[in-house]
Amino acid sequence: MRLLITLLMCAVSLFAAGELSGRRAPGFALPDSSLRYHDPQDYRGRILIVDFMATNCPHCATLSRILEQVKSHYGGKVAVLSIVNPPADNQNTVSRYAAAHKVTSPILFDCGQVAASYLRVTPQKPTFDVPHIFIIDPQGTIRHDYGYSALHRDIFEGKGLYTVIDRMLGGGAKKK
Repeated sequence: MRLLITLLMCAVSLFAAGELSGRRAPGFALPDSSLRYHDPQDYRGRILIVDFMATNCPHCATLSRILEQVKSHYGGKVAVLSIVNPPADNQNTVSRYAAAHKVTSPILFDCGQVAASYLRVTPQKPTFDVPHIFIIDPQGTIRHDYGYSALHRDIFEGKGLYTVIDRMLGGGAKKK
């Protein structure tokens, strides 16, 4: 019976983690609007949320608000990097988006390579949907990934992200 319960718990954990989780987070160095480069290695020791988004996506706007709240709630324990892809997004669209949605986290510019490595884009699967977030533990392993769907609506529109982060921090996390 214990073995069955353990197996069920593992299955639930894998389902909750997402199909792109459980691996070392791919490295990158991408610029923000100020041409300052950001590398996931710079955030080791903290939980890092990597958010693939587009400035014209209404679900991304809602998620940006939640990510700003999460970052504020957890202080230095959690960092956020959002990533967009030109030509749909450029310095002008990102600047307007950041101002309109009060985004203080870096929004980085990718040309597709980072998105392809995180989202496992292939010639057979050449596109991906946004928003999609990856939650990376302090050691650099992707622990969870979530694409926007009815199944994960609480992550993108509610308090679900807090539950995931609290569990990663070992229970009830305190501010800063």
